[in-house]
Amino acid sequence: MAQNVYECMVIFDPNKYAQNPGGLGETIPELVGRFGGEVLVSRLWQEQKLAYPIGSHKKGAYWLTYFRLDSSKLVELNRELRINEAVVRSLTLKVEPRLVDALVEHAKGGQKARPASEAAPATAEVAGQPA
Repeated sequence: MAQNVYECMVIFDPNKYAQNPGGLGETIPELVGRFGGEVLVSRLWQEQKLAYPIGSHKKGAYWLTYFRLDSSKLVELNRELRINEAVVRSLTLKVEPRLVDALVEHAKGGQKARPASEAAPATAEVAGQPA
């Protein structure tokens, strides 16, 4: 099967995350590695109040991960996330191949330079007249 790049957003139980942030942060990379995948970037996105309560949870620690994985292993990975007690919710999406580099670079915190063909023009038009 083909290896695709996926984006996974996990909401961790904030109490369990506060007790062991490093340990929970390694949960996703460990799972991806166990299923033969490669983690491109994995980091805490933010801790915030949930839009609506999920069970007894009103807050969550959002963890963002981009990884490369054989598509046949994705079902097993999602199952492991569902049964993990520290995970409140998770969502895994396939990333469009032409967006992978930009999304991973952004998740790492950098700004990837745009090619010259996509750069803004040096002159601007005002009301349809050349500058």
